[in-house]
Amino acid sequence: MAETIHVRGEGGAVFTMDLPLPEAIAERLERGHLVRVNADGSAYYGVPAPALVQGSALTEGLVPRPGGRASKADWVLWAMSAHALPEETAEAMTLAALKELPEQPGAGTSPAAADGRPGEDAPKPEWIDHIVKKGLLSREDAEAYTKDDLIAMVS
Repeated sequence: MAETIHVRGEGGAVFTMDLPLPEAIAERLERGHLVRVNADGSAYYGVPAPALVQGSALTEGLVPRPGGRASKADWVLWAMSAHALPEETAEAMTLAALKELPEQPGAGTSPAAADGRPGEDAPKPEWIDHIVKKGLLSREDAEAYTKDDLIAMVS
């Protein structure tokens, strides 16, 4: 049986791939266009996935939040692993916006109950306004995303 790995594609979806990877996929992975992740989409650090999925007794399987004095790079890594944000999205967020993300996705309230969040049937311009207001992206960058991508950023 071939060894399998999980890879996050350019669009943010996680794919299961058998090793050895096809040459074109291996080149995209080398260039950073694709990122190796765990099956659940969390960051891959070379630790077998079952150890990460179970978590420790101290964190109860949750990805711990960085401390208040942590660097933006630490917050970006946390957002990518705890919220499964694509690296480009997390990097584009301000440090303040990263710190405002909930402890874990869906913690506390449902996305629909979030303050000022448009309904999923709202037009794309309302979603762009919401993303810009939250400081996640500039208006120009937000306009380049699809409505579904914008919704996923705050889900």
